Amino acid sequence: MQYNLVKPWESLDPWQEEIRKVKGNLCLRSGRQVGKSTIISIVGGDYALTHGNKTIMIIASVERQALLLFEKVLSYIHIKAKSSIKTGKDRPTKHKLQLKNGSTILCLPTGETGYGIRGHTIDLLIADEAAFIPEDVWAAVTPMLAITRGKIILLSTPMGKQGYFYRCFSDPTFQSFHVSSEDCPRKNQEFLDQEKARMSKRQYYQEYLGMFVDELMQFFPDELIKQAMTGKRRENIAENRKYYLGVDIARMGEDLSTFEVIERISNENLRHVEHIVTRHTLLTDTARLILNLNRQYKFKQIFIDDGGMGVGVFDMLLENPETRRKVIAINNTARPLSQIKKRKSKSKMDLTAKRKKLLKEDIFNNLLNLMERGNITLLDDDDIFLSLKSAQYEYLESGKFRIFGRDMHIVDGLVRAAWCSKDKHLNIWVC
Repeated sequence: MQYNLVKPWESLDPWQEEIRKVKGNLCLRSGRQVGKSTIISIVGGDYALTHGNKTIMIIASVERQALLLFEKVLSYIHIKAKSSIKTGKDRPTKHKLQLKNGSTILCLPTGETGYGIRGHTIDLLIADEAAFIPEDVWAAVTPMLAITRGKIILLSTPMGKQGYFYRCFSDPTFQSFHVSSEDCPRKNQEFLDQEKARMSKRQYYQEYLGMFVDELMQFFPDELIKQAMTGKRRENIAENRKYYLGVDIARMGEDLSTFEVIERISNENLRHVEHIVTRHTLLTDTARLILNLNRQYKFKQIFIDDGGMGVGVFDMLLENPETRRKVIAINNTARPLSQIKKRKSKSKMDLTAKRKKLLKEDIFNNLLNLMERGNITLLDDDDIFLSLKSAQYEYLESGKFRIFGRDMHIVDGLVRAAWCSKDKHLNIWVC
């Protein structure tokens, strides 16, 4: 691991200095990119360095999120007091940091229920993106502090007026802080202005002002997600089946692309059979991965976003004879569905675009309906659960319906793949 040698404690904002002084339970709600993980990594690192024989646990709903904060704590301790870190057989691992004073820092994902983290006795609990941790988890987590009378640190952007994080912010046993992205001294005002123009007022209030907004609601209820997530991956790809691929390409400035494979068992029933995530991948590598998956699964259709960064991959697939008859563009906005029509001329074959009206709410409602009817089985995976849970919706003042979320890569791929349930209506290739 490479460490940034900048000393973060030397350039803290005034609100970060205040948080550093808190002794008891802490609840921090904020907008995006204000520096909340930086100050909490300092608080967690200082606690471990100054308290011997203590256990600190960092949690988040998924491993990826927990590791981001754990790595910041490790980096902070490495810069400030490298000699305090145990080496040899006790050297830091992906999920554990041991100090010579006997203190240990653990990093664990909670999953849907917190089952995997039960049994520990801890002195300090740090929960990152606490608003997105399922309600069932807290019943498993809080008893771990009972014997030690340890403290809790919660940090998150809000997710509506609901859940443990929302309740703790008003709990008198917590010292609560609210930091807006607009209040951050290091803010990029031009970027915030662009986001404000792009988002609805309520969405901007939640994501950047860090406000609890009760008009925003969860699109896929937790219980419905759990009911659908009963599938397991197969060891081998079954032949002579109807497979479909839904792809979400990382947007500019983001790093995750997802590939969701669904098997169509019958006209009404679907099975989610594969979920793949790539990070920081070149567009050519993404196209190559899709081609390799197509050779394995022999997809009937490939649904992909051709907007933004996705247009490059879409064009590559259109040019390849293996996929040109299969690829269909479904933009994840209120835009039409692109279908490809083949026309013969005397001299050549050419491609033209045929447009069919398809709104974002159509593809999301299709997956929701499949789940409600029990017609789709999803893979049992914590990352999938979080992505579905993060989808929120609102009704705008204009009466229009809007769906959004901050961890939507997987669900965006899933709703596209699940559109194969409408296969009989597409009639993609016309000679």
